[in-house]
Amino acid sequence: MITAQDLSVYRGAKPLITDATFTIHANHKVGLVGANGCGKSSLFAVFLAQLQADKGELKMPAGWKTATVKQETPALDCSALDYVIDGDTDYRDIETKLEAARNANDGNLEATLLNQLDTINGYSLPARAGELLHGLGFSQAELERPVKSFSGGWRMRLNLAQALISRADLLLLDEPTNHLDLDAVIWLQRWLKRYDGTLVLISHDRDFLDDVIDQILHIEHQKAKLYSGNYTAFERQRAEHLAQQDAAFQKQQREIAHLTKFVDRFRAKASKAKQAQSRLKRLQKLPDLAPAHVDSQFTFAFDKPEHLPYPLLSLTGTNCGYGDIHILGGVNITLVPGARLGLLGRNGAGKSTLIKTLAGELALMTGERFCAQELSIGYFSQHQLEQLHPNSTAIEHILRANPAFGELDARNYLGRFGFSGDQALALADTMSGGEKARLVLALIVLEKPQLLLLDEPTNHLDLEMRQALVMALQDFEGAIILIAHDRYLLESCVDEFLLVGQGKVTEFSGDIDDYQQWLNDDKKLTASQQNKSTKDSTSNVDKKQQRQQQAELRKQTAPYRKQVEKLNKQMEKWQASLDEVEGILAEGSIYQSDDKAKLTDLLKKQAKLTDDIAEAEMEWLDLEEKIDVIMNNC
Repeated sequence: MITAQDLSVYRGAKPLITDATFTIHANHKVGLVGANGCGKSSLFAVFLAQLQADKGELKMPAGWKTATVKQETPALDCSALDYVIDGDTDYRDIETKLEAARNANDGNLEATLLNQLDTINGYSLPARAGELLHGLGFSQAELERPVKSFSGGWRMRLNLAQALISRADLLLLDEPTNHLDLDAVIWLQRWLKRYDGTLVLISHDRDFLDDVIDQILHIEHQKAKLYSGNYTAFERQRAEHLAQQDAAFQKQQREIAHLTKFVDRFRAKASKAKQAQSRLKRLQKLPDLAPAHVDSQFTFAFDKPEHLPYPLLSLTGTNCGYGDIHILGGVNITLVPGARLGLLGRNGAGKSTLIKTLAGELALMTGERFCAQELSIGYFSQHQLEQLHPNSTAIEHILRANPAFGELDARNYLGRFGFSGDQALALADTMSGGEKARLVLALIVLEKPQLLLLDEPTNHLDLEMRQALVMALQDFEGAIILIAHDRYLLESCVDEFLLVGQGKVTEFSGDIDDYQQWLNDDKKLTASQQNKSTKDSTSNVDKKQQRQQQAELRKQTAPYRKQVEKLNKQMEKWQASLDEVEGILAEGSIYQSDDKAKLTDLLKKQAKLTDDIAEAEMEWLDLEEKIDVIMNNC
């Protein structure tokens, strides 16, 4: 387990965490939450021994292996698949030694190393790496592409896959969903739920936290407090704690007022001087309670548009794409005031293409785009963050957008978005991702938009700012089109969904849970079609090549089939034992016997055998699913 005792972490002279004491038990999944800048990443650095605690200590088991996501990816020539496999250092170490043993014709060492490879399930590693990459959105063809050919966001996915495949006892993930779309977030959510090591996760996605973690470590006011349960349970517990804190503070304030009034009134009177001194000492001994603080620093809202034309914007018979590259066809969308649409679809299906077309950034290939006169569009995308003037301050951005403002007006306005004091004078080039996102939102609100086109607006935003954005969007009177991987934002702000896929845009009648089921069904359908296509394409291949392909499939699935066979035999033995035990328990005489210890032992044995069989069946199902994935993708 991980134990922090009186742990203090500073950034220069500024204290981030002081006198923190907590224990994280092995195999627990902990969400690390708190406002931006509170010290979450610094605590991660202490976990990784990249930063020393300024006071106290953090103890971890000596033999534990720790994995985290690399922040940089060099432009490598190796394939995406090989790069991910590099994350399993034990496998690579055995692989190197095995090559040396073969070159030295050392048969005994080679046999030993092959046994070690089997022990760590090394034969199935390429298949597992491929499964990880598929889950994170990579196609089969992309597995062999060199790492240097991928963009920054996709390289971050490769780094995430490399961390997930490692044989880590402790997995540290800092905002792993930032570079993922909704499909990959849902897949990662499921993967982390099955992960059997210790997980510490920084995330600002409350639904993701709710589904994955079982404890919350909250950093606030330089203190770290561990709560049991998921994020929703934490919010409830924290609210109760703050209510108790506020009640204690108010009670103390009344007592202080009473004691102070007595001391001030009777201090000068000789007959009451002793009593006054006694109350003064009592006053000095009262604990220093702080008032409960629950107010968010973010208080913005969208101004009511001066007029709302009907319709605001429409696409009719539109084909969308880039230059001569066709992405979407036959798009018909009409946006009216009050419309709240969420876009669903796999990565690369064309969601961002559709939003760019609606925003007027992409010219139509065919069709018609109608835009109401003097329509003000608030468009948020990662591209907008890059368009900030790097050498301008936050105040200069606001004054440029609204010259009617004075500097004081600009400061007050920025304060609603969390820019206080010197933060308003920071250059855009030095801002964090979260600060840039807040500044872009501040500029959008200033435009008084009638239509909001939001492409992943919550990337880099902390939980408080996300909640403020949800509240602002719920009160917005215009129309909204939203792409997001944050389920809470989608479920709170969207009334209808559009599904973007297979080159078209269609209505989706379900909710996010239905979309998860659609993803599963679509994955099976795609795998089936690919399998059929493979069979059709290989129908003319000579028998020798077919035998080679079948041999390769058998080789890849052999470790899993071996485990399945072993499980089947074990389950047969357990089932036979369970049948024997239940046969004895079915006889009435066992309950009338004086030997109660025998009955107790039989009941315990029955319970254990039942649990063992159920657990083995779950493992068996998991193995069969992995075999199916290999068969369908090869």
